[in-house]
Amino acid sequence: MNPQNRQAKKLQRRKQQSKRSYAAARKPLWQPPRAATSLSIEEDPLAANYGNIPLLDLQSKVEADLKAWTKVGDLTHELKGKEVLIRGRAQTMRAVGKNMAFIVVREKGFTVQCVVTAQPDVVSKQMVKFAAGLSRESIVDVHGVVSVPSIAIKGTTQQVEIQVSKLYCVDKAMPTLPINIEDASRSEKEIEEALQAGEKLVRVNQDTRLNNRVLDIRTSANQGIFRIQCQVCNIFRQFLLSEDFIEIHTPKLIAGSSEGGSAVFKLDYKGQPACLAQSPQLHKQMAICGDFGRVFEIGPVFRAEDSYTHRHLCEFTGLDIELEIRQHYTEVMDIVDRLFVTMFDHLNNKCSKDLEAVGRQYPFEPLKYLRKTLRLKFEEGVQMLKEAGVEIDPYGDLNTESERKLGQLVLEKYGTEFYILHRYPLAVRPFYTMPCFDDPKYSNSFRCLYSR
Repeated sequence: MNPQNRQAKKLQRRKQQSKRSYAAARKPLWQPPRAATSLSIEEDPLAANYGNIPLLDLQSKVEADLKAWTKVGDLTHELKGKEVLIRGRAQTMRAVGKNMAFIVVREKGFTVQCVVTAQPDVVSKQMVKFAAGLSRESIVDVHGVVSVPSIAIKGTTQQVEIQVSKLYCVDKAMPTLPINIEDASRSEKEIEEALQAGEKLVRVNQDTRLNNRVLDIRTSANQGIFRIQCQVCNIFRQFLLSEDFIEIHTPKLIAGSSEGGSAVFKLDYKGQPACLAQSPQLHKQMAICGDFGRVFEIGPVFRAEDSYTHRHLCEFTGLDIELEIRQHYTEVMDIVDRLFVTMFDHLNNKCSKDLEAVGRQYPFEPLKYLRKTLRLKFEEGVQMLKEAGVEIDPYGDLNTESERKLGQLVLEKYGTEFYILHRYPLAVRPFYTMPCFDDPKYSNSFRCLYSR
């Protein structure tokens, strides 16, 4: 090849690279996707503003600027008049004639009303029809301007609207789903009140929820429950780390029972008997004997419980602590006292929206607790029950009804639903529990009780 031709081709390539770099630098934060619609530009000049996004256009081609997106939960009055871009699920659609449609878009439990109104050069009637025809639970991208209506919006968490200018379906859901999120979000109170008024609302039973769990966990209440659970573990961990604890991870497949008094799941492990851990208790004590001083664990616990109550579970996530005692077992109660008060305060302050979401479907009263947790001796609890006409074995354990009655008495007398009952009878505690020095029939042990 002629050297001059080679040099000319190099210059041409450099010019093309410069043009591409310049074009990339001038790109907006968000490029509308190429939507696939059944209409041509001649049939609808605004066809590019809406439609289903082809699968190939969802491939990772250009790195996105996440600042261009707004979370639904962040849509407030302060954003009035601002352009926003949101992504969420189309929860409900409602057409009002041929020129207007409403879409409730949900993201992570938060909902906002989006208004699609036909207007020249912005939104066509075909776009309104497309919006109204979306299938529930489809994932959509919505671009528009935030407005604040003069009256409160019922049925959404955010009290603003989005005046839609662009609408794209990212992932189209099935036309008919086994569960409607709106139905799955109703409280029992709402269903009963509707029945009394002569209206029958759909009740989603537990078996249907479990068979379609991926849909059920989309409800605001379930979203809130998982977020609250996350914060419980987070503040538990952060508090204990600040108190010089070390997090450990103990085996869950072990050779024998780890705690007396509870049934165990047995299994075969390569021809050898094994079981699922009922508790990390022995391993925690090994860590203390190994000079760790203070340890904790967040992990699964397995118990082959035969009882069918909300107080018995075959599998749960345990939050366990263990620490060496300098002089008195009340040192452990001191830590537990501060831990729970810190957790309660944190949930009330940081999870108020999640608590509200749960409360809308499963109404509850705020927990009553004291800044310094009440500590009640077992003997004192037995005496309170006796004075209320409940006779129990002073050296036996409390059954469910006795615990519930004692909780009621404590609430009436001390104004708290959360308290610590300590000095349990030695006979009802595990083998490793220390007897009380002044009366060996009782032990240096305690339980944190919640009276509801």
